[in-house]
Amino acid sequence: MPVIDELLTLSLASLLLLLALAFVAGWVDAVVGGGGLIQLPALLTAMPSDAPTGAVLGTNKLGAIAGTAVAAGTYVRRIAPVAGTAVPLVLSALVGSAAGAASASLLPRPLLTPVVLVAVLGVGTYTVVRPRLGLEHAPRHQGSAQWLRAGGIGGGVGFYDGVLGPGTGSFFIIALVSLLGYGFLEASVHAKLANLTTNLGALLVFGLQGHVWWLLGALLALANILGGYLGARLALRLGSGFVRAVFLIVTGLLALRLAVDSLQLLL
Repeated sequence: MPVIDELLTLSLASLLLLLALAFVAGWVDAVVGGGGLIQLPALLTAMPSDAPTGAVLGTNKLGAIAGTAVAAGTYVRRIAPVAGTAVPLVLSALVGSAAGAASASLLPRPLLTPVVLVAVLGVGTYTVVRPRLGLEHAPRHQGSAQWLRAGGIGGGVGFYDGVLGPGTGSFFIIALVSLLGYGFLEASVHAKLANLTTNLGALLVFGLQGHVWWLLGALLALANILGGYLGARLALRLGSGFVRAVFLIVTGLLALRLAVDSLQLLL
């Protein structure tokens, strides 16, 4: 379907609502990740019911990658990434994301969603019962231990992003905080770089499969850029305590959505 014809399948009201939600998604993604909670359901509702799943996921990635890139650039100008964490995290995230996107159609969705729900509830509970978690930046590992842990985080969360996606940034952040001892703000810097990479890996797969609605994705990207820029600046100004609070809100919303999805799959 030509790109103009794809866009004409949406009403003006649906398009404007999508752009507004893409802005909000970009803001949330920049602060703590989880913008897919907002943008992906909006696309599922607005795009035609006969649109392939890959078209929805690929278009979502195109919009998200732009906002994530701007947010990552904003963070990096203020907080320098640690090479020993960033390099293995990004490289393994790229491989994991591409593998997840390629495997998305092979994995049983009824099994995947409840498993992720349990993981989200565990992450949220762990953060609540440890109120000082992530408020101080105190890295615990160096050398090979740092590389192995960062690589494991990148590969595991990257694979999830390629398969499903929502909450990826939040998973990166809590893994960096709990396993490496990073503060929420410092974890956000590395999470943005990794999330940018996973989005790119998945987008390449969906693009090669011919699923992406490029014009709609480009419009979503512009809205994501503005939201991502403003969200990153606010997080840098207010610090780890603010990021932690937003993290708990987004985690709660993600758990709610996954619970609803699980119930629908069972009924």
